[in-house]
Amino acid sequence: MKHTLNLLAFDLGASNGRGILGRFDGERITMQELHRFENDYIPLNGILYWDSLNLFHQSKQALYAFKRAGLGDLAAFGVDTWGVDYGLLDRNGHLLGSARSYRMSVDEDMERVWKVLPFAEQFRRTGVAAQNYNTVYQLCRRQAEGDVALEQAETLLMTPDLIGYFFSGEKASEYTITTTSMLYNPAAGDWDWASIDQLGLPRKIFPRIDRAGTIRGHLRQDIAEEIGINRAAHAAVGCHDTASAVAAIPGQGNFAFCSSGTWSLFGVETDKPILTDAVRDANFTNEGTVQGGFRPLKNIMGLWLIQECRRDWAKAGSKYSWDEIVQMAQREQPLRSIIDPDYGPFFNAGHMEEKIRDYCARSGQPVPETPGQIARCIYESLALKYRWALERLEEIKGARLDTLNIVGGGIQNKLLNQMAADAIDRPVVTGPIEGAAIGNLLLQAVALGELKNLEEVRQVVRRSESVDVYEPHHTQAWEDAYGRLLESAQKV
Repeated sequence: MKHTLNLLAFDLGASNGRGILGRFDGERITMQELHRFENDYIPLNGILYWDSLNLFHQSKQALYAFKRAGLGDLAAFGVDTWGVDYGLLDRNGHLLGSARSYRMSVDEDMERVWKVLPFAEQFRRTGVAAQNYNTVYQLCRRQAEGDVALEQAETLLMTPDLIGYFFSGEKASEYTITTTSMLYNPAAGDWDWASIDQLGLPRKIFPRIDRAGTIRGHLRQDIAEEIGINRAAHAAVGCHDTASAVAAIPGQGNFAFCSSGTWSLFGVETDKPILTDAVRDANFTNEGTVQGGFRPLKNIMGLWLIQECRRDWAKAGSKYSWDEIVQMAQREQPLRSIIDPDYGPFFNAGHMEEKIRDYCARSGQPVPETPGQIARCIYESLALKYRWALERLEEIKGARLDTLNIVGGGIQNKLLNQMAADAIDRPVVTGPIEGAAIGNLLLQAVALGELKNLEEVRQVVRRSESVDVYEPHHTQAWEDAYGRLLESAQKV
């Protein structure tokens, strides 16, 4: 290839969204952020919503920014987002109300489904962990409520497919994002029609499934004319942001990965799902990879904990930057208070500081009082939870994992990176920071025929991105703290 391709990733997270330009010359890719915006759920009448139309509007601003840059034609664009959430379209292709946020989910949503379809059978069919926010549980909740939008729906589109539909008019469900729904059957390679029928969900709403690295359509004519650009190809990428981030991991050999952001997605890659009782009982899930395989992984409640605390502090009048929070944590006593990041009440929004203090009090530990103590407690507890997940993955694979590769925005927290190495007693490799975006961009190159497969994608990442290595400094204090993590989880 003798020319440079202009590619655009819409990388939309549960706290912010970005439009990122990738310029690919066949050997390396360079990235430039064109537009960034905040994204947050909106509470209304007891329901939490996403502003899907604003996600589209803000994403479109990146296209305007590309036009202003004067770089020629845009070859392709792709969309990745968080998992499980979706929008509903009517028979005319119009959005039926605002999309709901998974943050309103409760355990009763799962328990209602299990009366009809026990979890053990759900896991056998889908390989997905029991998480109250899974799409299947969200849909059955709306069904139980007699939700009018669900009754009128003609098509369900997962969030990245919904935003992509707004841009191209094409309706499809990309494989990696589909696997987060708990409505995909790996053995059949299709929607889990048996469960859909058993639960009384309408078959008609589930669209065709396509794969990362394929062309889905092109930018709508009216949008192209409005902005003044060509009708770029709409590429199905790893539409689940974790899938795109893992595709961009430059690691080699026997490694575990962690995509660090609002969630810490901690796992390994396999060709087939692992459906053993041990995986089910540890509540690990099997999500799809861009190459059509699977990622047995644990959803660890990641930087959501500190994000919620930061929101609480801001409401109280203390607006700390992320760097300020890390600096405060560094000054505090190490390993003073340890929490289980996956403690149920931590999932829901609001009053996170109070929840953390209550956990520490109930488990007989010193109660963190200052923002620095709260932050240090969160970071150290996350690092220790990584050790727990690593040990479970080694049991599942039956082999030692030599390194941990962390990608995503969370790697900007160097304190947490070092804590992770110290806690797991293995080297931690971090990078690239824009894991989901670079994976998104390079899967567009695959769709365009410029790259052949995942190995070529990772070769480009290794040529384009630098990584940092954190060597472990494991001490008996970390061993003792790990014991406290396990012990505290039994007490609360």
